[in-house]
Amino acid sequence: MTKKLKTIIVDDEPNAVDFISSIIGEYCPDLEVVGKAYNVSEGIQKIQETKPDLVFLDVEMPNGTGFDLLAHFPEKDFDVVFITAFNHYAIKAIKFSAVDYILKPINITEFIEAVKSVIRKRSTSNIHSNEGFKALMENLKSAYPSRLAIPTADGMEYLNPKEIIRIEADRSYSWFYLTGNRKILVSRHLKEFQDLLGDRYFFRSHNSFLINLKYVKKYVRKEGGYIEMQDGAQIPISRNRKDLFLIHMARFKG
Repeated sequence: MTKKLKTIIVDDEPNAVDFISSIIGEYCPDLEVVGKAYNVSEGIQKIQETKPDLVFLDVEMPNGTGFDLLAHFPEKDFDVVFITAFNHYAIKAIKFSAVDYILKPINITEFIEAVKSVIRKRSTSNIHSNEGFKALMENLKSAYPSRLAIPTADGMEYLNPKEIIRIEADRSYSWFYLTGNRKILVSRHLKEFQDLLGDRYFFRSHNSFLINLKYVKKYVRKEGGYIEMQDGAQIPISRNRKDLFLIHMARFKG
């Protein structure tokens, strides 16, 4: 019989804790709830007492955040699935770090998928990695996240967004073109990365292209218009995006 993952639930809403516990009891036979906590300090104590494999962790709580709890475990040896109803910035930081999360109100199917994802990760890695959480804690300190977690065939690669010259859509995949003549194929849609990177540094010039404005060499008006990047690539620009691109470039301060 496979050993069950010792699981703790940390959430300031008792109804949420009970609901999560009931989902686990009915749909997640690989998990065993060994503790429940309703604030950060109780959560820290439960983790220290039970040494869990998995923690379901609320982001916003009255006496602190889930990130405050994690700061007490710099050498974390358990997995975390965040559960939150709001805090858009925190969600962006979590996404950047490729850490699992579930939005409230909790959807049972999404919850089950998150659990399966954790089990898959644990089964494919003999050594538990803290890299995702190190990236997360760095990202939370910064207005512009410092590392983007990219799932690759070999595992996970952590990129500084400033190393990304452009991202190109290839059906349901995305090609990352990086400094140093590197490129990486990622099995995610371009739209996901637009949501993460779409601020003053990155611009969606076309359905298939997200470019880093830092690496724009010039804009050429002829032949319908295109953008030339510093690596020599000629990137098409949609007709209805040209004026917006020029406005972004006029404001851009590298």
